[in-house]
Amino acid sequence: MRKYLAPLFMLIIFEAVAITLWLTKDNIFFLFNFSYIGLSISLGIVLFIKKYKHARRIVQLLVGLYMLIYLGIICNENMQIEGFWYYLFTGVFEAATIHYAVAKIFGPLLFGRGWCGYACWTAMVLDFLPYKSPSQPRRNLGWIRYITFTFSLVFVASLFLAKVGNIERIMFWAFIVGNLAYYAVGIALAFAFKDNRAFCKYICPITVFLKPMSYFSVLRIKCDKDKCISCGKCKRVCPMNVDVTDNSRKRKNGTECILCMECVRNCPKDAL
Repeated sequence: MRKYLAPLFMLIIFEAVAITLWLTKDNIFFLFNFSYIGLSISLGIVLFIKKYKHARRIVQLLVGLYMLIYLGIICNENMQIEGFWYYLFTGVFEAATIHYAVAKIFGPLLFGRGWCGYACWTAMVLDFLPYKSPSQPRRNLGWIRYITFTFSLVFVASLFLAKVGNIERIMFWAFIVGNLAYYAVGIALAFAFKDNRAFCKYICPITVFLKPMSYFSVLRIKCDKDKCISCGKCKRVCPMNVDVTDNSRKRKNGTECILCMECVRNCPKDAL
């Protein structure tokens, strides 16, 4: 039964967030929202424990489609980084600001870049492309993420400075157009670099928040050096080029780990 403590622990964390926000914000939506996400993630962990190979993909679809279709399109909430800036500038702790606080700013201190592996609706689509394990060396293009990050900030700030009317409607269309652009660029990069996660490595502005916080993550892949035979398979199957055989926090691409568990599933000696 000890192996089921992990999904139980994750469920308790999300339920604590759900109940806290429900009571403090006096809005039952938060109870439903975070309970749903917690249950989805916990289900995925249980399926992984049972060695179901599509466990992570199920969580991606459950959470990603919920946030993209229900929150984004039906509820007209911009859950992308532009929505975060929008609510931040209006001084309202709602929707995107809560989402970012839990999933992308403070949450990574616990579960690292688990968001990228289990909940991102952009990666949800990109992970269905054929290049699951990068066959080419990683490129030095990570600086592009800071350009997209800055552009999103300047775009929203300009709307406020220009006192543009009906900014909420603009935010909705920014969400639609932004997602279409992300998918187009992500798919193009995947085929150009033969790497499904090229967009995540070089373009995604969210990683500006995720990377520094993930350095201190409590949940990490660790290697049992006594079992490891240095076969290199974990490095070959890692979609983010992380050297998981190095247990130090300064390991190569350490803040890129999305906890996809491909290295764990493929290790021939159960060293991870």
